[in-house]
Amino acid sequence: MRPADHPPVAPPRVGVLLVNLGTPDAPTPAAVRRYLKEFLSDRRVVEIPRLVWWPILNGIILNTRPRKSAHAYGQVWGPDGSPLAAITKAQAAALQVRLGDAVQVGWAMRYGNPAVSAELERMKAAGCERILFAPLYPQYSGATTATATDALGAALAAMRWQPTVRSLPPYYDDPAHIEALRADTARQLAGLDFTPEVLLLSFHGMPERTLHLGDPYHCQCRKTARLLAEALAPDYPALRIEVTFQSRFGRAKWLEPATDAVLAAEGAKGTRRLAIAAPGFSADCLETREELAIRGKEQFVAAGGTHFAALDCLNTGESGMAMLEALVRRELGGWI
Repeated sequence: MRPADHPPVAPPRVGVLLVNLGTPDAPTPAAVRRYLKEFLSDRRVVEIPRLVWWPILNGIILNTRPRKSAHAYGQVWGPDGSPLAAITKAQAAALQVRLGDAVQVGWAMRYGNPAVSAELERMKAAGCERILFAPLYPQYSGATTATATDALGAALAAMRWQPTVRSLPPYYDDPAHIEALRADTARQLAGLDFTPEVLLLSFHGMPERTLHLGDPYHCQCRKTARLLAEALAPDYPALRIEVTFQSRFGRAKWLEPATDAVLAAEGAKGTRRLAIAAPGFSADCLETREELAIRGKEQFVAAGGTHFAALDCLNTGESGMAMLEALVRRELGGWI
């Protein structure tokens, strides 16, 4: 029997913690500066030696980029905050409904709020003795999946009573993921008021050196794109599908071809109707809603294009949520 003065202990539960990249707390230069400082100080994200990188980050980037980025965030900010935070929160709520009371679903951001450490503590206090840690990155990269796992390890290191943890593997070629992408892409293409000649599959870029250092990200992006193209081919035999990489930053050579360069080149060579999708993102964010949907359209139209559509990510759509539920239930095998 538990002594009368024993501190309260929550009944044991199973938890699922969805994790995405991060977002500033507000579309203001000050908030963006705090976010960028945390993000760009991560050695997984920027692998330049500290003696070289620190003066660039603190002397140049954090004094010039926050105002520009704040303006970009302001163009896509909604009543519930940034798209990434609002959608990830909604994904967690929708997954909670699908999984029921047997599981507690939470969400966190690798950079910004809610922090991985705070959410892990909260879930442990609520009785979650077994937690599935689920980075929502279909393709693995040291700068995404690995650094999220680093944050998990740091949080666990500070806990006396640690929960048992499993991690959701990358799902870039999982049949459930490819089918969700196929179904949702086909649904959106069917809803357009024009027939695209080209579909660009735009993935977030990485410095090319990460590929040569052994990061599997580029290969996994290419495989996702190939499998999706094959899945779409029976219904869209005339649709030309190309793979590009967006969000170049700095002077280093990045993965190519670059999305902005291809948009301009397609318009210049006569492509008039183009759609773009981002199958490396689990939720819409600044990079999809501002960089692709706003600036991408401007680039394509300026080069001669007439019809442009930026397709939504899987977000909380039926296809995406069914996939996420299937992946999570599989990884919770033996726990629920």
